[in-house]
Amino acid sequence: MGYVEACDLKDLVLLGGGHSHVGVLKRFGARPSPGVRLTVICRDLRTPYSGMLPGLIAGHYAFDDAHIDLEPLCRFAGARLYHDEAVALDLAERKVVCKGRAPIRYDLLSINIGSTPGILEVPGAADSVVPVKPIQQFIARWDALCHRVISHEGPMRIGVVGAGAGGVEILLAVQFRLCKLLAAQGRSADHLQYDLFTDTGRILPTHNARTRRIFERILAKRRVRVLTGHAVVEVAGGRLRLANGGEYALDEILWVTAASAARWLAQSGLAVDERGFVEVADTLQSLSHPDVFAAGDIAALVDHPRPKSGVIAVREGKALERNLRRALAGRPLRPYRPQRQSLSLISTGDRYAVASRNGWALEGRLLWRWKDWIDRRFVRMFSELPDVPAGGR
Repeated sequence: MGYVEACDLKDLVLLGGGHSHVGVLKRFGARPSPGVRLTVICRDLRTPYSGMLPGLIAGHYAFDDAHIDLEPLCRFAGARLYHDEAVALDLAERKVVCKGRAPIRYDLLSINIGSTPGILEVPGAADSVVPVKPIQQFIARWDALCHRVISHEGPMRIGVVGAGAGGVEILLAVQFRLCKLLAAQGRSADHLQYDLFTDTGRILPTHNARTRRIFERILAKRRVRVLTGHAVVEVAGGRLRLANGGEYALDEILWVTAASAARWLAQSGLAVDERGFVEVADTLQSLSHPDVFAAGDIAALVDHPRPKSGVIAVREGKALERNLRRALAGRPLRPYRPQRQSLSLISTGDRYAVASRNGWALEGRLLWRWKDWIDRRFVRMFSELPDVPAGGR
């Protein structure tokens, strides 16, 4: 990159290290943009790949297998990396307000900070359950949960709230791992009981009937009690209180429900939807502030609503990088057209997977091997980088 006067630099700030932003960083590293200073603000320096979380829980992956190290990736991209957490935006002054440092100015801001399960909407949940997101915080709590279970002698009931693909995958991975840990001690896992709660009338509501039937069979075979139409309205003293008046006592509660957004986004003045997600046009540009972009779980694509998914976030990365470059150059932006329905590969904990798309579904161990290959290849893309000195390019 040639010499550029500091006053001529344009500051592109990437807030968060999500799946879309790692793609942006990789592409900026491969093709630097002269006159652009790239800054990354991220709470976690090791960003987890959500597609490998069930495998990590099940024990098929080590921590490093399922995480992308942002430090070498940022060096490759020539980006400044600030290990901090945003708490607000000053949209008038174009600044990101952080928890532990002075505000960071931007000419263009992109937000890819992910989401969290909606525990704040349910009284008592924040103090009593183990939310699966943010993933980094869950991993530490998962290790503690494993220790509690293997140290416990009597009957134990484990509940998972949320029966979408994430909830089903997590429950089956948890069951598989705990069974293995107990077997290593010469103990049976028969004293562990599993309950799956959902407020919908069926599991996997966004998937086709064939996929649901496969997982209904698998859950029944593994003696998981499935409770559909059971909306949780309160959590207190290890008990789930339901809208229908019922109560269930549980020893451990994992929360994998519909996602929610950081409240400071709306409080800062960005246009958000009814759940607090940043409303963006087809260009991934904020509807209210053209100098702000958003992608991944935190974004609500108003003309093409899609479920929160790591696969979608990955695909948005290329379109986001293209439009960030065009916006910095003052060129017209191009629309992003998401696929109507993508292939889903849903694991079952035991190196077995189900492929789901449109009206069909397949299952088998070869599908797990395919998913494993895809996931490992994705993480490897961001670890096998040209060597860049610590001082940058």
